[in-house]
Parts: sequence; C-alpha cells; structure tokens
Amino acid sequence: MNSFKGSNFVILAVLFCLILSLSVFAEASSRNKHKPKSKKSTFGVGFYKRSCPASEAIIRKAVFKAVLMNPGTAAGIIRMHFHDCFIRGCDGSVLLDSVRGKETAEKDSPINNPSLRGFEVIDEAKALLEKVCPRTVSCADILAFAARDSALFAGGISYALPGGRRDGRISLSSEVIQNLPPPFFNAQQLQDNFKRKGLSLDEMVTLSGAHSIGRTHCSSFSNRLYGFNATHPQDPSLDPRYASFLKNKCPRPISDTQVDPIVNLDISTPNRLDNKYYLNLKNHKGLLTSDQTLFESPLTSKLVFNNVKYGSTWARKFAAAMVHMGSIEVLTGNKGEIRKNCHFVN
Repeated sequence: MNSFKGSNFVILAVLFCLILSLSVFAEASSRNKHKPKSKKSTFGVGFYKRSCPASEAIIRKAVFKAVLMNPGTAAGIIRMHFHDCFIRGCDGSVLLDSVRGKETAEKDSPINNPSLRGFEVIDEAKALLEKVCPRTVSCADILAFAARDSALFAGGISYALPGGRRDGRISLSSEVIQNLPPPFFNAQQLQDNFKRKGLSLDEMVTLSGAHSIGRTHCSSFSNRLYGFNATHPQDPSLDPRYASFLKNKCPRPISDTQVDPIVNLDISTPNRLDNKYYLNLKNHKGLLTSDQTLFESPLTSKLVFNNVKYGSTWARKFAAAMVHMGSIEVLTGNKGEIRKNCHFVN
C-alpha cells in the first residue's frame, strides 16, 4: 500500500478531520431541513441544495476516508469517472453489475476488469445518502462528485461541479473498446477520439495529465521494451535509463498465464496530481505510447511545453476540462432513473 509521508500525511489527516466534522453537521442539518426537490428539470451547481443539502459533504467524507487509507484510490475514482463518461455519457453505467443471461456489463470488459477500482467508495457514499435522502442522489452524480473530490485530495484542485445527472439503465461491455482510447493511440487518434465526445485537443492533453497519478499493467507498454519494430528492439523515444528500470519491473513475457506486474504511471510524483507528468514526457519518461506521443507529435508538443512551464494554469484547465467531461451526454429530467443500489437498475 502506498502512503503519504511527512507533512503531506499530516495535512491529509487534518483535512479529513475537518471534513468529517463538517459532514456530520451537514448530515444532521439535512435530516432536519429535508425538502422535496423542485419539479423543474435542471442540471447545475447546487442541484441538491434543497433536496439533500448534505449530499456533497457525505460523498467527500467517504472519498477522503478511502484516500486517507490508500492514496491510490483517488486515481482509481478519477479513471472510473472517465470510463463512465466516455461510454453512454456520465450516467453511472460503469457501476452496473452484469446480469446472467445478458451481455456482460462495462465493468466486466477486459479493459475494465480487474483494473477499475474505487467501487466500494461509491457504495459507501450511496448507502449513507439513502439513509439521509432516499432515492434523491444518483449514482452518476456520486461518481462525478467523488472524482472531483479525488482531484482536490490528490492535487489541491478544486472546482464547482453541476449536479442533476440521472442513472442509465444500459451497460454493455462491447461498447467499452469502441469508445475508450487504447494505450497505443497516437496524438491524432487521441484527438479524434476526444473530439467525438465534444472535447477539444487542448482538453485532451489537459485531461491526460490525470496520468500523473495511478498505475497500469506492464502489458500496456511492454511492446515499447521488447521487439518494438524491425529497426529498434526498444522504443527510441523512451529514456534508456528509464527503460532499464521498467525492464526490471516488467520482465519479458513468457506466457499468457504469467503474472502481469503493475507500475506507477508517473515515476516522479505517483500520488500527486500535478504537472510533473508533462515534465516526464519532456524527459522521455512517458510510460504509455499514448502519453509520450503528446510530446513527440507536432500536433500537441507545444501544449505539453506550456503545461510544463505553467503548472497553475494547467490545474485550472484541468478543473474546467473535468467539468466539461462530466457533462457529456448526461441524462436529466425524466430520462434515466435514480438507482437505489448503484449495482442494479431499479
């Protein structure tokens, strides 16, 4: 298990205690001042201000509790939100379990299983919310707010996030590979993939900075280490010393049944959501092909340089891009439903 050290851990603990006390107060307030949600169909900041005023505090408490125990949870939740929004929009479909006799759900796609993590955090927040404000807060909103809180906890990035998403009823594993960009995409392919979701080139590069935290399996990049092409046995865009480090972590595969080790996406600050990811790219230490291509391609290299130079600007752009991504094809009003249990449709 990874852990924060020194002052970071102290700050983490203090923040958690503060949020915990505020959340308890807000939860009590919600019980005393519970009011029905307006019938008007809206999607915006403060959506639960009247219907469940404690909702965002309850979600944040669950996230902070989980990340305090394991900082890597923040990366897992942000990634799960991304995987949700890119398939049928941000509708919580990634949370649904497979049903016997039907096509397997998104979470059981080989791309998502077993790599996605953080489901237990969403479950805990949902259970608490159902006690305070039953059938009010959607699973899709819980996941979106949890991702927002993960960015705050891992990188100090804060932003106001609209609420009002409703939960989808369809989750198909076959749609995962059709929509999620694989780790071997080049910059043009990434641009095209994000453009289909209404996201700009700059937003694509900005959101890729989420790889400043998290981890991936060796199989996602081992082609860069062994038998890269007929001319180069190793990807020439990869720093040689970094490649040697990776080979120690990821020995040449012997068989399909061999254990697939896990490596941090960011070698410098693996638990901190920051712009060091772009500095890694500049230093030829991007782990995935889809990471390093952002520096190597003329299409995106200038954006990478800007993010290396202006860390605070990148953080602001990341916040704005997360809000935009969190609004992809959302279900509102009478569309979808509010699940009682995030694993199953009502």
